Amino acid sequence: MSRLSLRQRILAMFGALLALSLVVAGLALWRVALGGTDALVQAAMLAGFGLAGVIIGLWYLFDRNLARPVEMLAGALRTGQAPDPAAAAYLADLGAAAVDAVRARARSDEALAEAVALHAANLSREKQGLESILADIGAGAVLTDPQGRVVFYNASATRLLPGLGLDRMLDRHLNAGALRAAQDRLQAGAPATDLTCMAAKGIRLSGRLRRIDGGQLLILRDHCPPPVPREAVEALRRHAATLVPMLEALDGPIPPALARAIRDEGQGLAAATRRLSDAISGGERAAAGTRELAAGLQADAPLPDVSLRADAASLNALLQALDARLRTQGHETRIAFHPDRPDGMQLALEWQGPPVPVDMLDGWLQHAPDPGQPDMSGAQILAAHDTGIWPEVQGATARLVMPLSIAEAQEGESGVTYDFDLPARSLGSTRLADLTCVVFDTETTGLTEADRIVQIAGLRLVRGRLTGERFETLVNPGRAIPPASTAIHGIDDRAVAGAPTLPEALATFRHFCDDSVLVAHNAPFDMGFLRRGVAETGVRFDNRVLDTVLLSAMIWGQSAVHTLDALTDRLGIVIPPEARHTAMGDTIATAEAFLRLIPALSAKGIVTFEDAVAKARTHRRLIGDANRSA
Repeated sequence: MSRLSLRQRILAMFGALLALSLVVAGLALWRVALGGTDALVQAAMLAGFGLAGVIIGLWYLFDRNLARPVEMLAGALRTGQAPDPAAAAYLADLGAAAVDAVRARARSDEALAEAVALHAANLSREKQGLESILADIGAGAVLTDPQGRVVFYNASATRLLPGLGLDRMLDRHLNAGALRAAQDRLQAGAPATDLTCMAAKGIRLSGRLRRIDGGQLLILRDHCPPPVPREAVEALRRHAATLVPMLEALDGPIPPALARAIRDEGQGLAAATRRLSDAISGGERAAAGTRELAAGLQADAPLPDVSLRADAASLNALLQALDARLRTQGHETRIAFHPDRPDGMQLALEWQGPPVPVDMLDGWLQHAPDPGQPDMSGAQILAAHDTGIWPEVQGATARLVMPLSIAEAQEGESGVTYDFDLPARSLGSTRLADLTCVVFDTETTGLTEADRIVQIAGLRLVRGRLTGERFETLVNPGRAIPPASTAIHGIDDRAVAGAPTLPEALATFRHFCDDSVLVAHNAPFDMGFLRRGVAETGVRFDNRVLDTVLLSAMIWGQSAVHTLDALTDRLGIVIPPEARHTAMGDTIATAEAFLRLIPALSAKGIVTFEDAVAKARTHRRLIGDANRSA
């Protein structure tokens, strides 16, 4: 009996009494059939049938004035909405107590909201400051969790990475090889590393990846070098024009004064070349630590704690490619760093054995080692770093030597610290409060299976909150829209004349939904239109589904009215008249109702998606389960 609802228990109790009265009446009829006509038999028969009528009447009164009001009170208490006192008129003081409890809860919620608002004001200021900084630098910012799912991005990121969305994997929008290589460099111990990769439509992007609280922050920019500055070119030409006559005048021992002049001009030429290179690269040369450059390579000695003027992504990819080539030749290579000039170091790949022929090394350098820059060969990567690589032999040790400049020491890296207060959740969580959902609605040419979609709208929910991501489109149904349907949703033939076709609209909407749980009011209707389009569009919606009609029945009982208007009215949600029966208007109302139902369902023990589906089966007489049609 504990598994039954209150109404079912009362029905069972009165049913048992009714069965007993009918047994008494039946026995009396049986005696009459045998010839018994005494007054006692007649009285028993009349009493049995009379009692049956009384029992039915009492059951009706109990069901209407006790069981149903109790279910309504329970739904009101769980959702925080004051019940109608008239509905609990026969429950003595219980109805008034429920109203008082709801009001007390509202007062507590208001006090808590004020306290939260004070804290949120500080967070809002930090958020606005962060957004201003990101907007001013014009860079795309993407933050991911430890699994690589996007938890934050800014407007610039959406421009650089079209289709970017919360709770989606970042490697779906960038060259996965370049991103994995950068992550390997972080795993090697670097706090941050640079990367260059290809995005959609062949756009080359440069960025910096940094570890943040178990996740990763990626700052992205367009990789577009500015024009070569005239002043740097003229300085380079001036020093070269001065140095060449000096070299031509050499004949025999070099006088000390000439040697100093040559040295000065040589240093000036080197400095001018460096300034020109820096200007071409955007005003600054990337710095990479030795651990970034050595990621994925073997080292016999501890690496020096120094930063070199180098792009970690391309140079590490080149070193790994050369290491792989050497190992195919049977060499066990090790990476080492040796002091060179005061402002430079030699990076070396070393092994015991014969050196590599220069022509073989040149052949290796003709290939593109970096998956993020497939159009740059190894030789071009070296040229971009103003360096080269050559074989050397020292005793039994052979090596490939590459000189690099030491990056200027900095006082320390500055950055932005921000607490997003996004609680961690397990990847496979099916709690209703943890689900990633798309709440949606459709408008159609009619209500039959032969009708067509004319509008689709959707809102994305992550961890029980609206993300601001939305989808909305008109759909050209390929047929005339009946005036009766236009009178409901306001969409006529002219409105959809230039709209996407059904295959185009469903393909785009499927991309927006991804593998999210779909939420709709009267889901079998909307899901039916999506799924019947498979033959025409090839787009399959096999997502899990939640129906707010069934969720409403789980709270208020099956006898309550569960239209969208009734549900939103019970929850205190106002739908503007002009928004009702529009796809986005109904979607917004359904999303707000779903969010308010989650805590009420949790209070009733319906916590996970599986709990909701199991409970929905007990209401299958009310409406079909859209998951059964998947």
